Amino acid sequence: MIQSMTGFGKHVVQLPNKKITVEIKSLNSKSIDLNARMPSSYREKELELRKLVVNSLQRGKVDFSLYIELTGDETTSQVNEVAVKQYMVQLQQIASGDDLRLLEMALRFPDAMKTAKEDIDEDEYEAIKEALKEALVEINKFRSEEGSVLEQDFLDRISSLKQLLEKVIEIDPERQGTIRERLEKAVQDLKAEVDANRFEQELIYYLEKYDITEEKVRLANHLDYFSKTLKSNDSNGKKLGFISQEIGREINTIGSKANYAPMQQIVVQMKDELEKIKEQMLNVL
Repeated sequence: MIQSMTGFGKHVVQLPNKKITVEIKSLNSKSIDLNARMPSSYREKELELRKLVVNSLQRGKVDFSLYIELTGDETTSQVNEVAVKQYMVQLQQIASGDDLRLLEMALRFPDAMKTAKEDIDEDEYEAIKEALKEALVEINKFRSEEGSVLEQDFLDRISSLKQLLEKVIEIDPERQGTIRERLEKAVQDLKAEVDANRFEQELIYYLEKYDITEEKVRLANHLDYFSKTLKSNDSNGKKLGFISQEIGREINTIGSKANYAPMQQIVVQMKDELEKIKEQMLNVL
């Protein structure tokens, strides 16, 4: 069963003094492209958290965000008194003003606040990992649901291609007869003596150049193989992409050999269906 690369997952864990929120968003990409956002104090755990995300999602442009919100009385930020007093002195030298106004201005400057670096509590980190795993479950569920929609769309379009192929098979004898009549008329218009045996040999040679028997068989096989791969247990976006390329190659060859307007019109419809498949294929894992 295929999966989409588009998805969203979120999970929240409430600890006694902190609220942990993990969000994961993904879009289509040829490979895994992970952007992680988290508080600087948790960066030492980034590689391990990234590994969990990569192993689960495999491909896609992924945004992973970790938010930590203090809900208790504790805080890791303090006023940098030395820096603030120096700022106030410098401001007083530039312009006059009461201390409260100078304090408000000084607190906006860099280094006015200092944050004490704390070691990550092991229980807290386990809670973060559990939140991440739950968010990954959510996004994979989202991806599977989107994949089901894509799968049905692919099946409908493959069915449409098979119906168009049946039309090609149906009108092929008529096409060959028309080409033969056209060649015979062209020879008659020359009003010249033509060796009948030689003409028949040349005609057979010419018709063989426009024969599409192999293309019809290969196209039918590719369409069946696409449907079979679509139903496999794993999501095979790249493999399906390769098969769709082969389908396109056979359709193009039939179009170049057709030399018959009704068949070329069918080929145009086939190309339109295949193009829609290729557009959606970009989003398959």
